[in-house]
Formats: sequence, C-alpha cells, structure tokens
Amino acid sequence: MAAEWISEQTTELLPDGTRFSFWEEEPVFDRTYHVAQQAAGTADRNPDGSEESPFPTIQQAAEVAGPGTRVLIHAGTYRECVRPKKGGSDAAHPVSYEAAGDGEVFIKASEVVTDFIPSTGWSCTFPGGLADPEVRIYAHHLDPDMFRGYNPFCCVNILHDRLFIEYDKTDMSTYLNRRGMVFCDGKPLQQVALYRHMAETPGSYWVEANGQTVHFRLPGDEDPADHCIEITVREQCFAPDIPFLSYIRVRGLTCAHAATGAPVPQRGAISAFRGHHWIIEDCTIDWSNAVGIDVGNECWHHTVDPEQLIGYSVIRRCHLKDCGVCGIAGLFARELLVEDNLIEGTGWQKMELSWEAGAIKLHNSVNSLFRRNVFRGTFRADHLWLDCGNENNRITCNLFLDGREQREAIFIECTREGINLIDHNIFWNIEGRFDPAKIPVEPGSSGWYKSVENDTVNGYAVYGEGTDHLRIACNLIGCCRGSGYYAKPVAFRMSPMDRGGTSRDARIAGNLFYECEEAAITFPTRDNRAEGNLYVREKGGYLRVMYPAPEVCLHLPAWQEFEGFDRLGQEGWFDLTLDTEQLTLAYQEQSSPRPMWPNMNQRHFAESMTEVKPVSSTAICEALGIEERVLFGERFAETVLPGFCGEGCLVGEALDIDPRR
Repeated sequence: MAAEWISEQTTELLPDGTRFSFWEEEPVFDRTYHVAQQAAGTADRNPDGSEESPFPTIQQAAEVAGPGTRVLIHAGTYRECVRPKKGGSDAAHPVSYEAAGDGEVFIKASEVVTDFIPSTGWSCTFPGGLADPEVRIYAHHLDPDMFRGYNPFCCVNILHDRLFIEYDKTDMSTYLNRRGMVFCDGKPLQQVALYRHMAETPGSYWVEANGQTVHFRLPGDEDPADHCIEITVREQCFAPDIPFLSYIRVRGLTCAHAATGAPVPQRGAISAFRGHHWIIEDCTIDWSNAVGIDVGNECWHHTVDPEQLIGYSVIRRCHLKDCGVCGIAGLFARELLVEDNLIEGTGWQKMELSWEAGAIKLHNSVNSLFRRNVFRGTFRADHLWLDCGNENNRITCNLFLDGREQREAIFIECTREGINLIDHNIFWNIEGRFDPAKIPVEPGSSGWYKSVENDTVNGYAVYGEGTDHLRIACNLIGCCRGSGYYAKPVAFRMSPMDRGGTSRDARIAGNLFYECEEAAITFPTRDNRAEGNLYVREKGGYLRVMYPAPEVCLHLPAWQEFEGFDRLGQEGWFDLTLDTEQLTLAYQEQSSPRPMWPNMNQRHFAESMTEVKPVSSTAICEALGIEERVLFGERFAETVLPGFCGEGCLVGEALDIDPRR
C-alpha cells in the first residue's frame, strides 16, 4: 500500500495561495549535435557533430551550440570540464546537453593513472619506531600537463572567504586538507594529515607539501596495478566560464570526482555560474569534494545588478551522493523548483562550522518549492538550511531521514518577514550533534529545582533561529534526540538591519510527534500557537515554553489548561516502524505498556492509529492562517488524521512512503 501523499496540484501552491511560477515549455530544436567518445576514429575525421560524424568531446559541441541546439551525448566516459559558450534565448529555445539514451554518460574530473613506484624516503613511525613490514605504500608523481592551471593537490579545501569560521570551536584539519582526491575502483581513499598515518589507515593517501607527489595505501595492501586508480585533476564537470548564461538544460549525465573547494564561493560539480532558468534533471553527482550543484549568485562579494535575474531554476530527479560539504547551494536564488531528488551522504568533510554545509543550503530564498525529495544520511550538516530573508517558500512531501550527528533536519535562520510552510513531510532519526560529556550529571533530586533546562542536547526536526511566522503542518516527526520543534530569539543577529529575530508566530498544527526524547515542541515564548497535534510515546514534560523564566515543561492536559494550546490535541501510546532503506512505514499496536505514573490513568491514550480521532481540517488551517486549498486541495475532506498520511492506515501494513513520482 502506498502512503496518501497530497496531490501534485495541491503542492503547486505556495503559502500565500498563489501557484508556483512554472516557466518550462516544450523545447524547439533547430539543430542537433552528436558526441560519441567511443566512436571509432572520431578524432581523426574532422567531425562535424552529425550522427555519422560525431564530436569526440562534449566541449567541441559546447563551442558551437547556441539557442535551440540539442547536444546528444552517447555512452562513454568523458574526462573533461564542459564550458558552455552560449545559453538559450528563452524557455522554448534552450541549449540542451543530454544523454542520448544508449548507455551511461560519465563526465569525470579525474584521470586514470598507471605509473606507480614503491614509496621510499618517508618514515611510517615516530623516530626510532619499527615499521610494519606488511604495509605497502606506493607513490605517484603527478604529471603537470594533466592540470592545466588548477592543481587541486596544491590547494587546501577552504576557499577565500574565511571570515565566519569560529576557529576555536572546530577542528581545522579537514579545512586544511588538499582538494585532490584519489579513487580506487571508483571508491575514494581517505586523506590523512601525516605520512605515518597511512600505516594506521588502510585505504588512505597523503600529499607532499608541494602538491606534486601523492602517496597512497590500498585496502588490504593490494597492488595498484591490479586496480583502476583515478586522481582528480579538475575543479568542476559542467560549468560556464562566462557568468549569467541562461536557459541551459543538463539531462541524464553523471558528473563525478569534482575537486571543488569548500564554499563560499559556492562552486559545484555542475554550476549555473550565476545564470537563471537552468534545468538540471535526471543527473547524478558522485563524490564531489565539496559542492554538488550551485544555482545562485555564487557568493556575496560579487556586485549585484538589480536587473539581473538569479535563480528561477529546476533541479529534478537527480541523485546527489557523497558531496563533501553541500549538495545543492544557492545565494539570492528566487523561485527554485527542487523536486523528486535523492540526496544522501552529504557532509563527510565535517565542515558544519563553516556555516555553508547542508544537503541543500540556500540564502534569501523567495517563492521556492521543495517537494517530494528524499534526504538520507546527511552527516554533521542540515538536510535543508534556508539562511536569512526567506519568504513564501514551501517544503512539502519530503523525507528527512537518518541525520547522522545532525543538529537539525531543517534550519530556517533569521527570517523575519513572510511565511514559510513545512507540511506533509516525514522526519525520522535526527541524532543530534553535541558532546555527551558536557551534559551535567544530576544524581538523585539535584535537577528537580533548576529553573532553566541545560541546552547542550540538540537534534531537532525543525529549528528556527530568530525566525518568525513559520507554519509546520501535517508532518510525521519521529525519533529526534532533542525537540521536534525548537526555536530561539536572536536579538542581535540582524542588528545592522531593521530588527532582530524574535522567533514568534510559529504555528504548529495537525502533526504527529513520535518519541522525541527531550520535547515534542519547545516554544521560546507564548507568542506562538499549536493545534490538533498528536503526541505518541512522549514522556515527561514534553511541551515547553522557555521564556519568560522559569521555563515550563508540560504534558498535554497542562499545555491545554495553562497555555490554551492544542485544544484538539491528543496523546497516543503505540509503535511506528520506519525502514529508511526500503522507505516503508508501519503502524503497530503498542509493544510495551505505557508508564503508569500517578494521574496518567486519567488521561486518554490512543493505543493504535485506528483509535486516533480525526481533526477538523478547517480548525487546522485556521490555526495556521493558511487557506484550506493550499494544504488539502480544492476538494478537501472535513477531517484529517494528524500526521502526513491521511485516512486508511492499517495496523501492521507497510506503507510505501517514497514520495517521488
């Protein structure tokens, strides 16, 4: 059985009730060029790009492609960086670079190397130590002709804007690693800081100070002659040299091994380089050192022409895997459509305190739509981070899963004007990013009379920092180490501008909160609202208001009595199981009895989803201040169950929750 996600027509509406500005048209092509790297003799025949005489490189087609041109790229591995020279003229006359459909098309920023010698002259131990005779380390001297002006083994990860890094809070090792990567049979080796660390780390590599020689050790101390060894030699895979090229479509390509640096500037394996109206669809980004795709203004140091469009691009059905810092990046990008993508494994560079890390990281996003995406396994970074000045964005029908050492799944930062809507999503397993050793020990009753909760523990589904007017509706929020929703004011964060952020007017309605360890909802002040939520397997004072002190920690009846929140709220005690690999969800009968503290037997707990009372859809929308057609469509039901899935949940039946088409 498939989960009942809301209709596509419903998700087209933005929080203000207007329809997202779709601009795509059926393209009209007057010219088609063919590229076939594997075609025999293409380099020797003075090819013209016809099907009979294809270009051997994509760049040859890019030199001549203009508006209304389609470049069909046939199966093969193209080791180049494609630099388009022209964009399209309008939506009907783009320049389209697309896989021809006869096999996978790889654009790799790496080259195969075969010249290896045993590594000598370097010690595997501290002075006086004895080296393990079984350790086999090899060296490769880099060929300068392979790099054409950019040697990533000479460049450290961090780029030119270092103003925001809090050096006292972060380990700078990964920032100072080299951008160059080494791959064995398509899998990356781990970079280490010192030569001798390779003796402790099979499957690793080390770069000499001058960036001209790489030393590496394969897993199992195997001989590199028996494997395919690739090294990165280019920064990007598909990126114009000329800014503002627009109406470009990139379809069905796999871009791998880009030696991008840590943002900012935001420079991806695929880069729109400040252009607008790009379509990037059905593409794969595989092992970009830092950024997968960039679709914004690149950085805040460029001059800004108020007449220049930024954004208006589409990223659809792509698979972004193992981007080191950020999957999709954009600055000042308006009206983005990000749909049906799988983004997993982001953040392995551990640069969360560079403040540009996330599966998606955008600044000043306006009128954008994020729907039916699957985020999984993001490491030490947010799944989605909207940074400052975000208005009228909708985040709907997404899966936010398995945030490893993740502070929050969604971070909406310093957004003071306009509404942003987060609805019909599933959040599951946000581990938190904190030092457990810093959590104070409170033996016996020593913690009973504290007036403020320790804020060491995090791990939030949605975190608002100085952000007003958030709308969080009809989501399933489960297994957060901290709170399902957490926000705090930041009075001085926006001091050079009009005012600080207050984190007021958050409205949380029709959600299902499940086993959030610290709290389901943590409001900073009473100037917020909750209605019609369902709280399952929540313990202690799981509904909280922090200010004015002392903060209060309440259960649902007290939340209703003292704060006037959640008059239609309910409690439950049953089980949910979610398979984050197979993307299935099941509702189960309770597997363990609920605690029977005094007075708990006076509260009603639904013991299965079938016992949960439907909630008035009108009441939910009134609490949110959102039109009913935005959340539930033109022909909405009078009542809905709290959570994402609507009616018809059967006990024990696995629901297919993959939202992609």
